[in-house]
Amino acid sequence: MEEALRFLPHTFIPLFVAMDAFAVMAIFLGLTQGMPRAKVRKVLRDSIVTALGVSLGFLAIGEGVFALLGITANDFKVAGGLVLLIFAVLDLVRAGERRRYPVGTMGVVPLGVPLIVGPAVLTTLLVLTEHYGLAPTVLSLALNLALVWLAMRNAQVVVRFFGRGGITALSKLMALLLASIAVMMIRLGLEGFLR
Repeated sequence: MEEALRFLPHTFIPLFVAMDAFAVMAIFLGLTQGMPRAKVRKVLRDSIVTALGVSLGFLAIGEGVFALLGITANDFKVAGGLVLLIFAVLDLVRAGERRRYPVGTMGVVPLGVPLIVGPAVLTTLLVLTEHYGLAPTVLSLALNLALVWLAMRNAQVVVRFFGRGGITALSKLMALLLASIAVMMIRLGLEGFLR
């Protein structure tokens, strides 16, 4: 547990940036607007449970699949870094898109997957596990999911405090940080190849 706490800042921050609670919260507000409170709570619960299940499942079988396919940690760092970079750039330059989703599955798709836990988070999870170990990564995952839950549960209050423009600005800042983390992952992968 001591090791998990020592590496916590190194694992918490990349996952915080990859999850981008501010962007998820804004989308959550848009998707659940006008819904009864009970349905909103169900969507919120479904989204967090789905995100946790998919994350843990990916951590359990991800490395085995990579070993089976002959993918090395450095391959994954470079590929994952490129994917993260593309997501970050798209998030920085695209205008807001609004899509309609079936109400019954909204907590699972699109909120749980791919908005809370998508390729950026899954890539980050595997790289962090390889660098810092499973315990600090899972602890950071749980803490970040708790923060996303809190942000979504109190979305109206947060939006009133920051304003819609403030939420958008924070989301763009997270995308810029995600791009920086992506470049770092690519650099680490390339350095691994050169050793």
